[in-house]
Amino acid sequence: MIIKKYIILAFALVITLAGFSQKGAIRKATKDYDKFSYVKTSEILLDVANKGYKSVDLFQKLGNSFYFNNKMEEAAKWYGELMALNEEVDSEYYYRYAQALKSIENYNESDKWMQKFVDSKDGDLRAKSFASKKDYLSSIEKLSETFEVENMSINSDKSDFGATQFKNQLIFSSSRGKGKVYKWNDQSFLDLYAAEKHEDSYSNPVLFDDAINTKLHESTVAFSPNEDVMYFTRNNFFKRKLKRDEAGVNRLHLYRAELDSNDNWVNIKPVHFNSENYSVAHPTVNLDGTKLYFASDMEGTHGNSDIYVVDINSDGTLGTPKNLGTLVNTEGQETFPFVNSKGDLYFSSNGLTGLGGLDVYIIRDFENKFKNHEPFVVENVGKPINSSKDDFGYYENLVIKEGFFTSNRDGGKGDDDIYTFKIPECKQVMDGVVKDQDNNIVSGAKVRLFDEAGTQISEMIVGENGAYTFNDLNCEKEYLVRVEKDDYSTSEERVATTDNRKEKVSMPLVIETDKVAIKEGTNLRDALNLNPIYFDFDKSNIRPDAEIELQKVIAVLKQYPNMKIDIKSHTDSRATTSYNDALSSRRNKSTINYIVKVGGIDASRLTGKGYGERELVNKCSDGVKCSEEEHQLNRRSDFIIISME
Repeated sequence: MIIKKYIILAFALVITLAGFSQKGAIRKATKDYDKFSYVKTSEILLDVANKGYKSVDLFQKLGNSFYFNNKMEEAAKWYGELMALNEEVDSEYYYRYAQALKSIENYNESDKWMQKFVDSKDGDLRAKSFASKKDYLSSIEKLSETFEVENMSINSDKSDFGATQFKNQLIFSSSRGKGKVYKWNDQSFLDLYAAEKHEDSYSNPVLFDDAINTKLHESTVAFSPNEDVMYFTRNNFFKRKLKRDEAGVNRLHLYRAELDSNDNWVNIKPVHFNSENYSVAHPTVNLDGTKLYFASDMEGTHGNSDIYVVDINSDGTLGTPKNLGTLVNTEGQETFPFVNSKGDLYFSSNGLTGLGGLDVYIIRDFENKFKNHEPFVVENVGKPINSSKDDFGYYENLVIKEGFFTSNRDGGKGDDDIYTFKIPECKQVMDGVVKDQDNNIVSGAKVRLFDEAGTQISEMIVGENGAYTFNDLNCEKEYLVRVEKDDYSTSEERVATTDNRKEKVSMPLVIETDKVAIKEGTNLRDALNLNPIYFDFDKSNIRPDAEIELQKVIAVLKQYPNMKIDIKSHTDSRATTSYNDALSSRRNKSTINYIVKVGGIDASRLTGKGYGERELVNKCSDGVKCSEEEHQLNRRSDFIIISME
């Protein structure tokens, strides 16, 4: 079994051990089972089951032995036998059976048992995740990419996982050593190894540091930004003493070490929130060295293990750990956090809906959003990082575009293998549809793309569907999109691409018609989208802002020399009816005089009248309380075409 399952941990493995058979062989298996000696247990339980014995307890323990050994095909078989008994079982077995089926890519049957889990435990966060994403396979497929991942040459036939860069080395955990054997999987205890980088590859792994490695487990390291402080995972083993909790389990702890001027790791000490009663493991430090993230099953944990964060103070001390909450953590296992240089949080989980086993997830811009209490989205990173097996220990270097993760997927060299990949260049697609102001598709428009410096990059003519597409845009850049067509007003929009190479930027474009159909009865106020012809309160003189609108009317009258219009002037309901009639008449005359004297339009082409408050466009009649904006809607001028010939 992959040794990291201990690291993920017997993070307090919660297994029910009630009511085992009286058979001596099964009692022996139970003893090994309690000590996490799962290799021996599975052999004994399998022998008993193959002799024809059947019981809920037998199939539970047999299924668990394979499940926690990550032998999912066998786990699915024996959980299937358990379900075939049609006996009442804890709903957790529905979940484990579904997970085992998913790991062998039997997704349809897995979904069936996940639904039974939902029906029996609908308040569980894992159940809610599944219920909200029934189409998870197609969603993950959309998030997936096509870049290559490579099984690294430094892998052994044992368990190798948790790669982190340090100076010119790759630091990772491995059970390849020749020391004391760990009963869980009959492999040596974990040590930290270092592989040197030569050009684009890593080779010649050797034990990392004698001051760090002990006779028990050491794994998963994180370094401060200037690489002079290291945090790492170790069994509760300090000053040559091994400590256990009340159940006899030796927990995992975090340790801190400092690099002295001679490049020796010194002052190795456990962090203050370690405990004999829970585990703390898998550290990662953010870019500015102010936050330490880790996994733990300490009090307040929602599942088997949760992701926590703690402040790193300026003097190197640590604050009080804080659980990241149920938007990140579930009743399952959330573990192996990693925060990249942009503040994105990566972690692995088997409690969220994924492809099987542990999947890697990302929360983009997590640090800013968590700090500012902003909503965030948890995304499955998709293939090829994730598979139907366990995928975890994600790490990336955005400067040199290099990434690593661990998986026990088919085709590996050992239990767990480290895979590497080149982070693809971040490119995005921008698309959209050109429409007019009435939401009608506009065909034949030219759409042009400019970079932030104003240099044209590309252009295209849209077809009958009005759709445009620009490919291979750089991420995190600003662009300008301009759309133009004869008889339409040119329009442009600024748009910024994101940092997610899987996203597509959609930018609908609206272009307004530059020609307006007019005929007898058309109101030029509507056709020309005129702003209101405002008059100062109780005045009838033409204001400068009204002149602009009247010049538009004059331009139309000159374009159509035979056009005649009727000008209708209105007031709001304030003041008496007779007063408003007189005021609107004065304003009407002022409007006509302006068009004749300033615009040079023959007076015979114009008629007009003031209508006072007689034709209100809203509820604002006498006695009705209205805002100033509502009253302004009634203080308008209409320009009705009465003849075109």
